[in-house]
Amino acid sequence: MKKSGRDVEHWSGIAEEWIAWARTPGHDAFWAYRESLLGFIGRGTGLALDVGCGEGRVSRLLKECGYHVTATDPVGQLVAAAKEVRSADGYAVAPATELPFEGGSFDLVVACNVLMDVEDVPAVLEEIERVLRPSGTLMVSIVHPFVDRGHFAGSEPDATLVHRDSYFGRKRFEEAEESNGLTMNFAGWSQPLENYMAAFEKAGLAVISMREPVPEDGAGWRHSQRWRRFPLFLWLKAKPLPA
Repeated sequence: MKKSGRDVEHWSGIAEEWIAWARTPGHDAFWAYRESLLGFIGRGTGLALDVGCGEGRVSRLLKECGYHVTATDPVGQLVAAAKEVRSADGYAVAPATELPFEGGSFDLVVACNVLMDVEDVPAVLEEIERVLRPSGTLMVSIVHPFVDRGHFAGSEPDATLVHRDSYFGRKRFEEAEESNGLTMNFAGWSQPLENYMAAFEKAGLAVISMREPVPEDGAGWRHSQRWRRFPLFLWLKAKPLPA
């Protein structure tokens, strides 16, 4: 993801939309998975890097887990928003392919719903592997590739999931979502799980754990019921392979 690439241009243009969308409790899917994500990341006391931090909600979660957190994003407006509410302990405006840190700097790197928003996933994972300590862990969340090409046939909770086109191949997507008076214009890349696994392999990262989380009861998210039938997210943990 280059600093002048269209992914960065998109997120720069909708930064205020995202800040409002992400900071409204119960509004975005994050709030229905927050406690499960907290448990999957786990407690720690080392150095953590939040790649693609956005407005900082995952950085705050990492601090809650006990980590000393550095937050990075290529969009300066988002880093400023994260800094304004003290989401992390340190901050940097940088693309995920050019992280301004020495090799082997972090015990934990988190890329939460980031890889589907970058054009060059292999390059991002190679850079993340570079800044991870040999004993470190990468935690990734992506929209589940199985449902990424689909849409629900209706608004009812038990509506059928219909796939728009082939699961295979790589495709750019742009779509808007409206809820409770807020609008969010999402954009990124849809691709099969095999593409992600090939990128992990190329970067020298071995997947050690996987979750298909179910939304939590009582989180106030209006889509929780339908996403108890299908996995919205795929969570992975990976470690660097021995040199």
